[in-house]
Amino acid sequence: MNKPLKFLAFETSTEMLSVALGDASQTWHHQGVGGANASAQLIPVIHDLLAKAQWQWPDLTALIVGKGPGSFTGLRTACSVAQGLALGANLTVIPVDTLLAVAEDARWQKYESVGQKAENFSVGVVMDARMGEVYMGAYTWSLEARSWQTVLAPQVGAPEKMAQLLRGLSLPKLMLAGNGFEVSKDCFPLQVFHTEQGPVRCEPAMPNALALLRLAPALWMTGQAVAPELVQPLYIRDKVAQTTLEREALQLAKAAAVFKKGV
Repeated sequence: MNKPLKFLAFETSTEMLSVALGDASQTWHHQGVGGANASAQLIPVIHDLLAKAQWQWPDLTALIVGKGPGSFTGLRTACSVAQGLALGANLTVIPVDTLLAVAEDARWQKYESVGQKAENFSVGVVMDARMGEVYMGAYTWSLEARSWQTVLAPQVGAPEKMAQLLRGLSLPKLMLAGNGFEVSKDCFPLQVFHTEQGPVRCEPAMPNALALLRLAPALWMTGQAVAPELVQPLYIRDKVAQTTLEREALQLAKAAAVFKKGV
């Protein structure tokens, strides 16, 4: 008799801390404020959920974790905790693109949570990347295979560039998902974003551990689990802030521009 698949999932790529434990029949979930506090809260929350489920570490099939893109601190927290726990418990880890988790959350909200049968469709995920940029990726859902395919791997850039890139994909039955629309309304207006196929609907979806749990069985069965030491954050953008010299140079340039106008 095959052992039932049981997964521990956690997602800390945004300001939200999301942890879930589950198998095919039941789940336990914690969601709260994460951000800078995620590193201190994550392990106690995991132990609390294991106690509620009355599961031990050997009961788990694997860990599944959001690897990014997202908050640099959050990604380091998730990946380092996943590495440590998996090494200690002799488990493998399924690292998941967090934009794919957003697409899955959008699918769940749009279809399964309301009892509507999903169709074949595409999702363009747009997430706030700060520094005036957005993360963007595109995915298609196959109803027959009940699985996702990546059409466009996560990118980062100016909203107008990402909007142009998304329109150029000409994806059928496209919806938008994520939180990037609120910070780039000029490029991704909620009601009037158009492609060649017409207007696009939007879902305010977010990456979370429940979405990871739903993704876990298919990813496990297709061999996506890796050894703990191979789990690495997906940053995409290597630079998170301007250096002191760069900030000073920018201030000098602005001052020079103001002076030039006054001459």
